[in-house]
Amino acid sequence: MQQERVASELPAGQLARDFVTLTKPRITLMVLITTLGGYLLGSRFFNVERPASVWVPLLAGSALIVGGANTLNMWMERDSDGLMKRTSTRPLPQGRMNPDTVLRFGLLLSVLALPLLVYVHLTTALLGLVALLSYVLLYTPLKQRTALALLVGAVPGALPPLMGWSAARGTVDGPGLVLFSVLFLWQVPHFLAIATFRQSEYERAGIKVLPAERGRAVTRHQVVRYSAALVLTSVLLVPMGVGGPIYLVASLVLGGLFFALSLVGLRKSAGDKWAKQLFFASMIYLTGIFAALLLDAPKPVAAAAEQPVTARS
Repeated sequence: MQQERVASELPAGQLARDFVTLTKPRITLMVLITTLGGYLLGSRFFNVERPASVWVPLLAGSALIVGGANTLNMWMERDSDGLMKRTSTRPLPQGRMNPDTVLRFGLLLSVLALPLLVYVHLTTALLGLVALLSYVLLYTPLKQRTALALLVGAVPGALPPLMGWSAARGTVDGPGLVLFSVLFLWQVPHFLAIATFRQSEYERAGIKVLPAERGRAVTRHQVVRYSAALVLTSVLLVPMGVGGPIYLVASLVLGGLFFALSLVGLRKSAGDKWAKQLFFASMIYLTGIFAALLLDAPKPVAAAAEQPVTARS
């Protein structure tokens, strides 16, 4: 690791960019999209009002808590990040920031997030806290011990749409849990694809991944199993009334193509090229089905007992 430089020696623009980098802005953006998607689906389906007093603090709190989790993750993994090409230019491995500063920044973001999420709804705040603690205290240290850390890490990664759903509904129920399951199952083939074509980097950094622990053949079979479970689970939103005919077609077509590509991985000749194709296909698949879900307006549940969830309910 390069010798640390005092923050005051860095240009102000570089320091600001480094603070943003600590939050992993692309991941944060994806979390905000899925959180907002869960909120819009829940509020529209149950005919709940969508005041700015709910969705603004929801998105702000979600951005802060995921930014805090990502910052604390970088603080914990600063040594291993320096051993991987794609992470070696981060602020800590490059010595541009002091670890104590990064730790305080991560804790500050996390602390600021919780009151905002509590204001939205206590259930939403509890889900956010579970996501934060499981990502930082369970997933991050487990990555150095077992490839099963992937399944642990998939939990906080799948909670954002459920947080959005709970913000609209004030509770966790069937459709919200299906949204959670879709995100959970999607992350497995998505990450196994990355772990395949970046296997050597992960091994050099001491991070346990399935291709290294059990071989690529086992990894490819796991991709097929989870892809099949993903497609089947995604269709459950249709009989629940959350997804309509447009979503049904999109989930079957995109899911069928994604599953077909996962089957290609069973060929002995499948290697890094296939894994990269699967990675990009996973992004297209997730974007496509969420877009279809939001475009395909469901018929609201007509129930007099359903009361609009406000920010303080």
